[in-house]
Amino acid sequence: MTLDKDHLRLVDELRGCMLCASQLPQPPKPVFQCLPAARILISGQAPGKKAHNSGIPFDDASGQRLRNWLGVDAKCFYDPEKIAIVPMAFCYPGSGNSGDLPPRPECAVHWRHQLLAHLPNIELTLVIGRYAQRWHLAERRKATLTETVKAWREYWPGAIPLPHPSPRNNRWLKQNPWFEAELLPPLRQAISRLL
Repeated sequence: MTLDKDHLRLVDELRGCMLCASQLPQPPKPVFQCLPAARILISGQAPGKKAHNSGIPFDDASGQRLRNWLGVDAKCFYDPEKIAIVPMAFCYPGSGNSGDLPPRPECAVHWRHQLLAHLPNIELTLVIGRYAQRWHLAERRKATLTETVKAWREYWPGAIPLPHPSPRNNRWLKQNPWFEAELLPPLRQAISRLL
């Protein structure tokens, strides 16, 4: 695949981004993957510490669960011509009392529109967590994450809101068995069709 010079320039600029360096616990290391051919976009929160260290998005237990939800293996998941992974913030934000800190807002403001403009073939966006849902679904989202995910049919087929696949959400998954029973089968069918 021949890549557009503007896309390559934008990716290089993003990889060298220092926009919020003074606000991060470690030096910036943007973690994402995207090529214009991708048909699926995964919009998550921000890379965790393991992903920051490896430079590979969802390189942790969350990624294993997400791949299971989608019914894909790691080879497919990490093929940027099939799946773009563009989080709301590109660098690890640090940790707080109840998990990782929220994504730094500067990323979405400065980079998101530019990067998404270079992904013209996206047919399905997986909107993971409340920060991504706030950006992608805006006023269409419900009062809570659970209500938004429960209303997934309202956003189908262009977007699907998902909870974060983190092990910290095991309780949520147990309290909401409809998620795996009702949402995952059509999601896997859609993913299989697009791949």
